[in-house]
Amino acid sequence: MATITSGFLDHPVFPLVSEVAGQMGVRAFVIGGFVRDCFLGRPTDDIDIVVEGSGIALAEAVAAHVQETEHHGCHVSVFRNFGTAMLRYRGTEIEFVGARRESYQRNSRKPVVEDGTLEDDQKRRDFTINAMAFSLQKEDFGALVDPFGGIRDLAAGIIRTPLDPDITYSDDPLRMLRAIRFATKLSTPEMTFTIVPESLDAMRRMKDRMAILSKERIVEELNKILVTPHPSMGFRLMDETGLLDYVLPQLSKLKGVETVEGRGHKDNFSHTIQVVDHVAELETVAIAEGKLHDYAPAEAGDGFVETVRTAPNVWLRWAALLHDIGKPVAKRWDPEAGWTFHGHEVVGAKMVPKIFQALKMPLNEKMKYVQKLVGLHHRPVALVDEGVTDSAVRRLLFDAGNEIDDLMLLCNADITSKNPAKVARLKKNFGLVREKLVEVEAKDAIRNWKNPITGEYIMQVYGIGPCNTIGRLKDAIKEAVLDGKVENTFEATDAYMRSIAADFGLQEC
Repeated sequence: MATITSGFLDHPVFPLVSEVAGQMGVRAFVIGGFVRDCFLGRPTDDIDIVVEGSGIALAEAVAAHVQETEHHGCHVSVFRNFGTAMLRYRGTEIEFVGARRESYQRNSRKPVVEDGTLEDDQKRRDFTINAMAFSLQKEDFGALVDPFGGIRDLAAGIIRTPLDPDITYSDDPLRMLRAIRFATKLSTPEMTFTIVPESLDAMRRMKDRMAILSKERIVEELNKILVTPHPSMGFRLMDETGLLDYVLPQLSKLKGVETVEGRGHKDNFSHTIQVVDHVAELETVAIAEGKLHDYAPAEAGDGFVETVRTAPNVWLRWAALLHDIGKPVAKRWDPEAGWTFHGHEVVGAKMVPKIFQALKMPLNEKMKYVQKLVGLHHRPVALVDEGVTDSAVRRLLFDAGNEIDDLMLLCNADITSKNPAKVARLKKNFGLVREKLVEVEAKDAIRNWKNPITGEYIMQVYGIGPCNTIGRLKDAIKEAVLDGKVENTFEATDAYMRSIAADFGLQEC
């Protein structure tokens, strides 16, 4: 077999594994994503070694050899329940596993595993492009072992299962989402990866098998699709194969156009996935320019730790995916105005926790972030109709807090229309809001604003105990600051408090 892997196996771990495996009398191969990405020219450190024998034993022997010959430790993490080991060598993590054959029961995607050969192991792989292997034997080091034509499918941009797709997807229905994920992830402007028709047909037949999947595994695949450059491809494929109804039925309800008296609304499903793509594009550019930041609560005291964003924020992508999720509920026909979706952002924000709970996603600050963006996504452009006043912008900054930049990015992405003049007008209006945001924030420092007048201070000044009057007074002070009636300083707010205290029945001690 010809060696065609020049430059692919330059990492020093490969000849090291080859030497140790030869000493042990076992055959070892690099398999899966590393091989695929080598041919695609994609950077990768996802190294999987399959051995016809014990993967754990080979990993431990390699570590011992490193200790003996290089005189330094080589950490091995062993996962005996799975028969795997993870070796960390020269900054790279390498996973070792024994070659195996698998069989499945109807009601579970967890296989019955037995020791096997490389051929057995390749047969159990999900797709031909992930079943290729490089030999690490000295006699044919670097030779490609490709029994299912993965290199041919890779060149043609094809996602195909090694065996009958009905069997492959019935055994492990997660592979249907993985097929969609790989088609989405590997596609580039130069080449679109497609799932072969027989595989798509099998997905439609096997879609009911999705019921045996855990929500956690489904979300893991969705997250990987969402952070690709063009997530819409994945969601269109889910829709075409019927998987979307199992994955996110609320998104399916956005599909379709209803017409009354010759007037229809846009297809909100197509619009939504277009917005997700726009967010991906805009976020990628903003990250490259260092314009986006992430915020984490400080470990001690108030405030946040700010860092420059260097990778896609999957929760921003979720906000884009769910931004119009309330439209089917809010949809109304008005004989004069036509189709309206008034309040859909409020409805959508209320739906977010239930969707996260159903998918077993975190119900913490990540969910609250998505909920906030969904609830506010209509505000910036709507400000133009209401008037881009300092007061309105202060309130937007106050409500959005640290999420204001992501909110503005989402709103920008949400400007879609087949009418170029409408898009140009909305973009111009959006630009006015953005300019005003910069101006007001620089002047008033209202982002993450905290009332300088605390409840404890009010109780001290007026000699009262806890009561609802304190909350009412603090709200009045907040409204005055947001309306621009009072400067955002302790001195100004304190003076204002004293000037209106009598209206609340309060007298200074």
